[in-house]
Amino acid sequence: MPPPTTATSKTSRLSFPFVMLTPYPCVHHTYKCSQRGQYVEIVHGVLHRRCHPFNDDASAIDIPRLHAFLDWQLEEGVPGIIMLGTTGEFVAVTPEERRLLVEETVKRIDGRIPVLVGTMNASTAIAVQQSVEAEALGADGFMTLPPYYYTPTDDEIYRYYEAIANATSVPIMLYNNPVTSNVDMSAELVARLAKDFENVSYIKESSQDIARVRDVIELAGDDMTVYAGERVVDSFLLGAEGYVNPYGNYIPRASAGIWDLLTAGRIDEARQIDRLIHRFDAIIAEGHPTYGHQCYSKRLAQREGFPMGPVRAPSPPSTSSAPRAKSAWRASARSSTS
Repeated sequence: MPPPTTATSKTSRLSFPFVMLTPYPCVHHTYKCSQRGQYVEIVHGVLHRRCHPFNDDASAIDIPRLHAFLDWQLEEGVPGIIMLGTTGEFVAVTPEERRLLVEETVKRIDGRIPVLVGTMNASTAIAVQQSVEAEALGADGFMTLPPYYYTPTDDEIYRYYEAIANATSVPIMLYNNPVTSNVDMSAELVARLAKDFENVSYIKESSQDIARVRDVIELAGDDMTVYAGERVVDSFLLGAEGYVNPYGNYIPRASAGIWDLLTAGRIDEARQIDRLIHRFDAIIAEGHPTYGHQCYSKRLAQREGFPMGPVRAPSPPSTSSAPRAKSAWRASARSSTS
């Protein structure tokens, strides 16, 4: 069990820093690793939401493809990954496949970059069980939506995260995405969770309300690190300290390099990459009315030489706008090497 959740400040916890060098000259991405039951801290930079490879008929996880893809991600200097999020089709895998994915990913990465695991569920008991299991398998932290579908109250959301925080001892990244969860966590609720639970330390803010970044920072202070889930340049200028995105599945250098440009003060150059990313988003929105990153990430990763298999139903296997996405992909690939 972790130490009491309200007795110590977050700034006083013991941790051990490790520095991960990326191909970019501007900045180092740093995270802190836990030992002897102390909390992990994952700070600053980019985390990529990773898709997961199935075999050609999507009937099973393809482990050789998984290993090859992870090796490429490391070679490209990806600073950190989040698995079993929306892009990772978390609702489409079995408990046994979930366990296999976490175990194989953690072993292959071998501590070189942080690995976060999506552990959200509409059931508090299942979310706790998945979080406990992910920590036991070596995950560095969790990214967790509030309980979805039911539209819970603030107190119900609080108790959900309380149960996860009290059962685990690695960081929890709150995930605020009302489009997919039907829940919009207010800045006041986020600050309350950050104050009361030491391992609730991060949030991916994807509410589409850009001012929310500043609201969370003002109310939660040093207790919460905000990661942008969208509009990365504007979020950075408002105080976000990281960026979570799916583009690392096919343009890892560009999607990680944008943060290095921002922290180096090269805002105009970062906006150039961001404009290319917006082209992807516009094409994806045309191709799928709600969320097309699963199929696009897999198709474009295959263009990079890493077949991922199809997405599982009910997500569509492909879309009519895939050729336009490939054109945008080529433009982004040129940008990332220029």
